[in-house]
Amino acid sequence: MKTGAKLVAAGALGAVAAHALPMATAHGPLRRLTPRFVGRGRTGGVALTFDDGPDPLGTPAVLAGLAELGWTATFFLLGSQVRQFPDVARSVVVAGHEVAVHGDLHRSHLIRTPWDVKADIARALAEISEVTGTRPCWYRAPYGHFSAGTMRAAAAVGLEPIVWTAWGCDWRGGPAEEVRRHVVRGLDDGGTVLLHDSDCTSAPGSWRTTVAALPLLADEFDRRGLAVRPVREHLSDRR
Repeated sequence: MKTGAKLVAAGALGAVAAHALPMATAHGPLRRLTPRFVGRGRTGGVALTFDDGPDPLGTPAVLAGLAELGWTATFFLLGSQVRQFPDVARSVVVAGHEVAVHGDLHRSHLIRTPWDVKADIARALAEISEVTGTRPCWYRAPYGHFSAGTMRAAAAVGLEPIVWTAWGCDWRGGPAEEVRRHVVRGLDDGGTVLLHDSDCTSAPGSWRTTVAALPLLADEFDRRGLAVRPVREHLSDRR
């Protein structure tokens, strides 16, 4: 390969690496360098978060389960879902939970242009703020796929990015015990747990698995002496 071609190829690889670096930070070994980004907050508990809502079936069921346990959580909403189910979105806030932004459309940012990502985040933020009457503080990209453009776009509208330290893989459906096992694998004091209150991008009816897993997780959290809280409280001493 000629020198010029090598330089072009190296430049292209460098651009790709820079574009995907936040993704590597969120999911790879670099995550330990960015504790706030992965949702590592105050010790003595965990932040509980739900993605992909609002959903007319899943969200009310999850809210009921949380009420029984006395837990408050953070719901990362999709703008497209909020437009379809505004009353459900408002019910999350009425129940005392925190709402955050999960984007407008559930598409990976690693295959979207920076301009598309910027418009997507801004539209979702405006939709969620108007419908719920609250201004979100946090942003989580679909699939946790953060690009350099994602980070710039979120910062431009005053949203702080956050992913998770443990997740239940509840989007697959199946036995609730499997969700507990997945969460336990990444569970630690001060971490952030990801679940889903909607099956709009998951296995049909998977929210039922999520709801069934909540009491199992309650037993695990109690055994470890971990309180459950929304992100706004979990990271409050670092804002």
